[in-house]
Formats: sequence, C-alpha cells, structure tokens
Amino acid sequence: MAAPFGWVPKTLRLLISINSRRMSSSPLPFLYQKCYINGEWVDAKSKKTFEVLNPANDKVLGVVPDCSVEDTHVAIQSAFDSFQSWKKTSAMERNKILRKWYELMVKNKSELASLLTAEMGKPLKEAEGEIVYGAGFLEWFAEEGRRVYGDIIPSPNQTRRVLALKQPVGVCALITPWNFPSAMITRKAAAALAVGCTVVIKPAEDTPYSALALAKLAEEAGVPKGVFNVVTCARSGAAAVGQALCSSPLISKLSFTGSSAVGKILLRQCADTVKRVSMELGGNAPLIVFESADIAAAIQGAMASKFRASGQTCVCANRIFVQASIYDKFVDEMAKAIDQSLKIGDGSLPDTTQGPLINRAAVAKVEGMVQDALACGAKVVRGGRRLEGNFFQPTLVTGVTPNMRIAKEEIFGNVAGIIKFENEQDVVQLANATRVGLAGYFYSRDYSQIWRVAEQLEVGMVGVNEGVISSVEAPFGGVKESGIGREGSRYGIDEYLTIKYVCMGGV
Repeated sequence: MAAPFGWVPKTLRLLISINSRRMSSSPLPFLYQKCYINGEWVDAKSKKTFEVLNPANDKVLGVVPDCSVEDTHVAIQSAFDSFQSWKKTSAMERNKILRKWYELMVKNKSELASLLTAEMGKPLKEAEGEIVYGAGFLEWFAEEGRRVYGDIIPSPNQTRRVLALKQPVGVCALITPWNFPSAMITRKAAAALAVGCTVVIKPAEDTPYSALALAKLAEEAGVPKGVFNVVTCARSGAAAVGQALCSSPLISKLSFTGSSAVGKILLRQCADTVKRVSMELGGNAPLIVFESADIAAAIQGAMASKFRASGQTCVCANRIFVQASIYDKFVDEMAKAIDQSLKIGDGSLPDTTQGPLINRAAVAKVEGMVQDALACGAKVVRGGRRLEGNFFQPTLVTGVTPNMRIAKEEIFGNVAGIIKFENEQDVVQLANATRVGLAGYFYSRDYSQIWRVAEQLEVGMVGVNEGVISSVEAPFGGVKESGIGREGSRYGIDEYLTIKYVCMGGV
C-alpha cells in the first residue's frame, strides 16, 4: 500500500492506510435506487439515472433517478394532497409514528452508518454518531409536537374572547447537504412532521442514499403516503429542481442548509410566492486561544472542531487565533497531536480518523487555498499536499494573515491555519471582520473575559472551552449571512408553525 504515497514526507509521520481494494460485491443495506413519491418507490419519468460514487475509491455504489421538474411537481402535489389529512391528525398520533421512526433508526444504526460512510466518506465512528444524533431529533420533536401551545389573550372588550392558535404552515421543501446527509434531514423533517406539515426533500447529489434509507424507515414507522417525499436529481438538474420547489404556490416553506451563495439565490426565488424560509448557511468560525487557556484542552478542542469529518462541517474552526505569548507552544503541541491522532484512510476501516474529501473539486479548492497561503508568506508545518484520489493530508499552516484565502473563505477541508494576535480587543475585531457568523469558539480561564468575549462575538453559537457544541436540545443557527431561523431545540419547531388570531364575539 505504500507505493501510491511513497513521496509523502517522512516528517509527517501520519499513518496512511488507503483502502484500494474493490468494493464488496454484496450490496449495502438500505441502498434504494428509486426515489420515494407518494409512498411509492418510482423511477424518474424520463427513466434517466445518475451514478453515486464512494469518495474513498471512486467506485460506483449504484444509481438513483435523475428527477426532472415534472417529477418534482408530482411530489409537491402528493405532499399537498396528503397535508389535508395529516394536519388533522392529533399530536399524539404523530408522536407515536415519530417515536417508532426513532426506534427504527437506532435499531439499524450500524447499517445506516455503513451506508453513510460509503457515500459521504466520513469515518464509521463519526457516521454512527451522526445516526444517533439524527435519530435524536425524531425523539425530541415527537415530544415537542405535544407541547405546541396557543394562547388565550385578555380581551379589551367584555363581549369578546381573543385566542391565538398555532397551526402547521403547510407543505415544506427541504434541501439538504452532503456533509450530514442523515441528520440534516431529520433535524428539519422531524419538526415539520411533528406539527402536521408534509415535506418534499431534495438531498445532495453526492449523498442521496441516506435520504432514501430514511424514507424506507419512515414507511416502516407508519408515515402515511405523501407525507414524506424524496426527489433525487443529478447536479446538472439541481438548479431547475430547486427553482421548482421555490416557485411552487403549493409549497409554503423552504428550509435549506448549504452555502451562503446558493442560499441567496433560493431566497430570491422564494420572494415571488413570499414563502417562509429558514436557512443554515456558510460559516468562517473563529477559534480563539487566550493566554489564560488550558492549552491541553484547547488543543483537544481545536483538533475536534477542525478535523471532524475531515474539516467538512459548517461549524469547523476555520480561523484559529492564538495569543502571541503561547503561539509557539500551541503550534508545537498541535503538530504533535496531528502526528499522533490522525490516520488517513477509507472511512469503513476501524482505525481511520480522516476520510476523503467529498470529490475532486473539494480537493482542488483546499489545495488552492494552501498554495495561496504559501505564496502570501505562510509556512506549512504539517501536511499540505493532496494524495491519491480525494484524499488530502491533514495540514497545519502558520504565519496566516487575514488577507489569505484560508482566513477569508470557508475552507471545508482538513487545513488548520493559525493566526497570531496580541490582545483581546484586536482578536474580537478580527473574529468579527466577516460577513458570516455561524459558530465561534474560544478558550479562556478568565471569567470576566469569558463573559465579554461570548457577548461580543457576532455569531449564532459560541463554544466556551468546548470545540464540539451541536446538540438536539440547543438552537442551531447563525447571524449575518450565515442564515435565518433556528433548528433543533424548543425553538426549532416554531419554524414550521403559523399563528392564527381568532376573535370570538357575542360572548
């Protein structure tokens, strides 16, 4: 196995175990190769399909339908028709179905994780964590759906009674990303179904199988026909299908997770029908290490935040700021941590911690960012090179300045750029000098500083002495150009509800 990587510098000392074996001839469980519309497993009307690849080896996992705008409208109509009855079901009826769906996900955790790893590439342990995390939204919103309360409002008139009712917003279009192909669906769909909405889901082109697996389990759990629909399409047709979802008058709400650039396009497309929207968009997360920090804890948190899913999450630490007095020590310790704890390989292998990037375009983007940093005076301490296929070395770059691409743009790869700062005021200003604001992290043991910085960071979520902060119970979302609305938590269910005022006279 050493031949493809014989040129990797010995000083990197990373354990590389790329799995070059051909895929097993035995099919993956839950690999469904049809889309799911109105409770039926169907092909695209055109009979067109597209291939889904394993990013670890570029082997074809299978094919799925390349649905058109026409197919999408069939799914929308199905969801609209089913909404008329689903919205009338009781919260307890919906609770039982969602809980059954949750139990099925947990029961099939290993199989679902294997499928997720095969199409997305993340290590199997991380994939299993995602399945449990995603299932948690079904459990959480099954219960939250029973606690959707309206209000009786004191009336200014003795003969009137004033009420506020909460009702499902209607049919919801859910456009989901490839980096969390299971959990991002349940985080949206569970809230929608819990309050009586129906959904049409367009999963990412790279990872449609996790969405279809969820459809199968929803079917087994008793979700009625038309309530949960999955429309798959190739990258070439994604824009047209997205526009169909945004422009349809039968759809009342759009929820999207993806880049800020695409989010803005969808917002404009939703304007003509004045849809409700919630969006979780791109980030450029700062991770700040103050001189008062526990450096060992900060290293652990930075490694978890930066290298989870090979750096392909929207809340990954994108800019790591380290105070000048501890800069050299931090860099040395992080280099050691990279050497000792990261192992590149096929995510299906048990000891892999760094899987592939999602595709060649992602590798080229990350490589370009590293080259730009070097051209601007930065230094690569670890890694810095692309490997065979979709793999890139976990990389540590020092001497990073705010004008470099790895500081200005969302990296979405396993590259850690370290920026030196002098004082709190300067670093907060640097951290906030971006048009996005999803997550931010910092390490400090100065409690006055903790309050000041937590309040001043212009982000939707802050991790204080923590590098991984996502939780079913906590509100997830950003500010500025990082999104609109919140997902998860008790607040997430409000995104799928509308308030109706009722005035009862003649009392």
